[in-house]
Amino acid sequence: MKIIKSDAQWQQELTPEEYYVARQKGTERAFTGRYWNTFSAGIYRCVGCGTPLFASDTKFDAGCGWPSYFEPINPDHVREERDTSHGMVRTEILCNICDSHLGHVFPDGPPPTGLRYCINSLSLRFEPTE
Repeated sequence: MKIIKSDAQWQQELTPEEYYVARQKGTERAFTGRYWNTFSAGIYRCVGCGTPLFASDTKFDAGCGWPSYFEPINPDHVREERDTSHGMVRTEILCNICDSHLGHVFPDGPPPTGLRYCINSLSLRFEPTE
């Protein structure tokens, strides 16, 4: 089920930094996000709607400065779009439930998928395993 909110609602619910990344397709600086170096057990949820996106057991240190995962919890929870911004051609990843910008996916990840979902910490909320 799609979650649709006005810009004013998003601005009220998210911090200015989260709003910039999740709603305006911004990017946090490498090695500055709250989760780039987090390797505790748990679930990473969408900052906008709480949808479970990535599990800690799929997270790996890609050396890029952003949280990186080799697969989403449920492929139906993320959507890919072609991104031609900044003079590059990349594959953008969005939350398929609320359309929040998450990051990008690259074909240089580890087995078993060979993918690297490079995700902004500001697009995520971490829920540790009890």
